[in-house]
Amino acid sequence: MVELRPFDRLGQFDGGWLLARYHFSFADYHDPDRMGVGALRVWNDDAIQPDSGFPPHGHRDMEIVTYVREGAITHEDSLGNVGRTEAGQVQVMSAGTGIRHSEYNREQCVTRIFQIWILPERTGLPPRWETRPFPRTHGILQPLASGHPEDQGVPRLFQDARVLGATLDKGDRITHRLDGRRAYLVPAKGAVSVNGQTVPERSGLVAEREAALAIEALDDAEIILVEVA
Repeated sequence: MVELRPFDRLGQFDGGWLLARYHFSFADYHDPDRMGVGALRVWNDDAIQPDSGFPPHGHRDMEIVTYVREGAITHEDSLGNVGRTEAGQVQVMSAGTGIRHSEYNREQCVTRIFQIWILPERTGLPPRWETRPFPRTHGILQPLASGHPEDQGVPRLFQDARVLGATLDKGDRITHRLDGRRAYLVPAKGAVSVNGQTVPERSGLVAEREAALAIEALDDAEIILVEVA
């Protein structure tokens, strides 16, 4: 079963400095039919204006993945970490027993990110943060963050989950096996077809009880896919 979540039907927030679209229930947006997919609980599509951002605030017991689509985000936290994550890169923060952090757009352009939150496999884990660049290998899905031991060299998730990304040229076709796992896919750029369903840019697609996903790029595209048990 695949189900399209059109971009124009997502939850939304406009705070001036922040324009957000919510794929799942978040903050003041609540839809009982959109509470997440398995351990995946949040997927926010955020546009942050220059010289603004999220001031220091706290989290506990959550795996928070930030994928930067355009611009860059500057991170600071209570562990002493300071870093800048650019477009095409990902940062992973395990909130664990508790962490305070800020995320600011220090650039002169709008920064656009996907904020992805995944429940950890257990509570009380030590908090941590890391960021990594990834090669833009065309035509294949590659892990960006993972809880699978075979996915080496990528930020770890404390959950049976994977965040994967692909840059596709128009007409590229790839097949991703799920073998009963669930998935949520969003094209960051361009449109794709997934098992015959067209998924426009920034819309979402839920996949459940599918053996595999047959993905075809209808445009030059960039996709992000989260796979959970």
